[in-house]
Amino acid sequence: FPVTIAEIRPLFTNLAQTSHYEVKFGGLPLELTRYLLKRGVTSRFIAEDAGLLCYNVVLPTTQLATVDVVGNYIGITETFAHKRIYQDISLEFYVDKNYNTLKFLEHWMEFIASGASNPIRGNNLRINSSVDRGYFIRMQYPEYYKSNRTSIVKFDRDYQKEIEYTFVGLYPYNIASIPVSYNQSDVLKMQVTFKIDLYRDW
Repeated sequence: FPVTIAEIRPLFTNLAQTSHYEVKFGGLPLELTRYLLKRGVTSRFIAEDAGLLCYNVVLPTTQLATVDVVGNYIGITETFAHKRIYQDISLEFYVDKNYNTLKFLEHWMEFIASGASNPIRGNNLRINSSVDRGYFIRMQYPEYYKSNRTSIVKFDRDYQKEIEYTFVGLYPYNIASIPVSYNQSDVLKMQVTFKIDLYRDW
């Protein structure tokens, strides 16, 4: 039967919008938060301001890894899924004038590679310089640097419906180059890619 415009209008006037979301950094291990505090990044900035300065988000997706099976049926190649692959997520941030955004993410990565100086056990913050004799890098254990409660909440203008992605095993692994120049001034921005073990959505 033909469908009238009046019948389909509610469908197309209630589409999700891209500009309504919130990023919440949470579940950072105590060892990491202590390290960040020593480096000048407060817990309040992590819990409140960092998410607000995230101006662009790519919602996570997954992929199924498959394997080809030949021989069960003559002339037929079957495929079976054997693993779920969680894609990296990319977040883009405005950098505030105190550079707290840059410090937060740079020092997070710095902590991951700080195992050689043992900032967890030592009372003093010690960071090796690459010019030190015998300098080497040792990674921290994942339990000390992975976040298990960072989330992206996607909602819409009425705030009535939302979907929340909560990430397990999240940590930054790549900060894109940040260009600066003497051309016309613009807001300083940075793009960071995060690894995740998995995410839960509901």
